[in-house]
Amino acid sequence: MTRRLFTSLCGLVFCANFGRVAFAPLLETFRTSFDVGTAGLGLVTTLVWVGTAVPRIPVGYLVTRVSRGRIVLGAGVLLTAAAALTASATSIPVLQTGAFALGVASGAYYASAVPLIGDLYPDAVGRAVGVHGVAAQAAAVLAPTLAVTLVVTASWRAVFWMLAALGATLTLAVVGVARRREGGVPQGADRDFRAALAHWRIILAAVVMIGGAGFVWQGVFNFYVTYLVGSKGLAAGRAGTLLTVAFAAGLPAFWIGGRLADRLPHVPYILTLGAGVAVGVAALTVAESLAALVAVSVALGLAAHSLFPALDAYVLGAVPDNRGSAYAVYGGLALFVQATGSGVVGVLGERFSFDAVFLGFAAGLLALVACLAGLYLAGGFPTTADT
Repeated sequence: MTRRLFTSLCGLVFCANFGRVAFAPLLETFRTSFDVGTAGLGLVTTLVWVGTAVPRIPVGYLVTRVSRGRIVLGAGVLLTAAAALTASATSIPVLQTGAFALGVASGAYYASAVPLIGDLYPDAVGRAVGVHGVAAQAAAVLAPTLAVTLVVTASWRAVFWMLAALGATLTLAVVGVARRREGGVPQGADRDFRAALAHWRIILAAVVMIGGAGFVWQGVFNFYVTYLVGSKGLAAGRAGTLLTVAFAAGLPAFWIGGRLADRLPHVPYILTLGAGVAVGVAALTVAESLAALVAVSVALGLAAHSLFPALDAYVLGAVPDNRGSAYAVYGGLALFVQATGSGVVGVLGERFSFDAVFLGFAAGLLALVACLAGLYLAGGFPTTADT
């Protein structure tokens, strides 16, 4: 039943991540449907990721009082309702509210489910989180193509009605499996939220490592289609395909990256990936041919998506007790930093060229990685036996 529970969680994370990434390929549709500029569009995507961050720390406290299984189920119910609200939106404020609610649902899910997976597979955290990440990334891969197809054959609203139906079905599936599993859902060792804060150095280090790269990745992928259409002269369909390519690279990135996270020293591995994101973004601005854009999309997708299982393994592996609370605090703080990426790009994109914005992002990220690498080499970085 452990495997069935894990499989059910992989199904639900597909919905949770689909709700977060479905907005990016629909930005151009929203622009015409609601007559809104890039700043307003950036706010929609920012609210999704801010919403993802908001429940993380409260859930970190909640897991010391309520079973993780109940929080996962609550997240599934909220996701279903939020998807229905988004599908019904007739104005930008309602669309933004739906986006925020979808983010909250996904944030609550991740904060409770990822530590739960760590408890299900304590000796292979990186591998299990990586497989779970593959399921999430499958949603990101399908989102651009599926969204465009539904817009053409029905409307953008069909995307979120479909998500509502799928979310309700998979939430019920998790309920059924959890009830049949012997011993129910693992409760974890989280009993004292304040004790988790004693690991603040690990949490802060993880936030800084993912914050810079995540900020850049958020800003780039949410405007990927807009950038390729406006700056590279690609047709919207081909630009959407390249976004799919970048997301598709996340499938092997989560799968292989999770396994590498179990084998390689965490900090050097993570910093190398962060540098890879910066180089990929810079390369995107100079790539001109379709072949070059495909190559850059693959490389950027591999580097960016490999970061997430690596950081999860770092935090979960470094905190043996109260890992659920510590992970939730890390996730909440990190996502607040990352969430602003698309909003900043939206605002700067109205004043400067996207090429200039992306090059600035890349330079800033490389500088951050260099500083962290120096700190690590000087022995000033929080480490564990395998970091």
